[in-house]
Amino acid sequence: MARSKPKNTYRMGIRDALPFLLVVGPFGLLFGVVAAESGLSVAQSMAFSTVVLAGASQLAALQLMVENAPVLIVVATALAVNLRMAMYSAWLAPWLGAAPLWQRALAAYVNVDQSFACSAVRFEQYPDWTVAQRMAFFFGVVTPIAPGWLAMTALGLWLGEGIPAWMALDFAMPICFLALIGPMLRTAAHLAAAGTSVLLALLLAGIPYNLGLLIAALVAMSVGARVELWQARGTAA
Repeated sequence: MARSKPKNTYRMGIRDALPFLLVVGPFGLLFGVVAAESGLSVAQSMAFSTVVLAGASQLAALQLMVENAPVLIVVATALAVNLRMAMYSAWLAPWLGAAPLWQRALAAYVNVDQSFACSAVRFEQYPDWTVAQRMAFFFGVVTPIAPGWLAMTALGLWLGEGIPAWMALDFAMPICFLALIGPMLRTAAHLAAAGTSVLLALLLAGIPYNLGLLIAALVAMSVGARVELWQARGTAA
């Protein structure tokens, strides 16, 4: 059943996004510290965060760059980690596809885990929202997330090795993804893909240049798609 429309979906998006700053902040701080330790300049690090705007792929690419991995491996790994963005875009297209081109282009740039996760919940909760309301909510989510990520990256660059080891900033990445992915594991296809990726990532962890991650991602998506196809055929029958 459709619910009543909130008066201001932009402010609603900001409110929904604020709790994610608890993990986005340390995540950005971690990238800044790692980038500083790897030898990247402040300009290079900030350009990296601004252009890519995706922490997981940034850290994966940076690790491979430090290991002097071939450029092709670095690019392929970053693309594989960010391949989920294509699936996010495919899901969002029916909801935001009628928006003006400039809005869709900007939304594609700031399409991150948090904006998708919040939109996936609210768009289904309020299917009677107009396209303008959905887009306002989407940008509302991004408003604290993107500047927060860049600000914490800059702080990490400035602090560098001054952050004590006991703070264990690397906790932010797994917690962030658990918080995002956990609520969305609602179907057998989701569970099959997640389980396959975890299992293969652990089994293939010893492969150089994180190639095991690429294999795990591709196989997991194939498994999820196959399970979804089986379910569709079973329903049609």
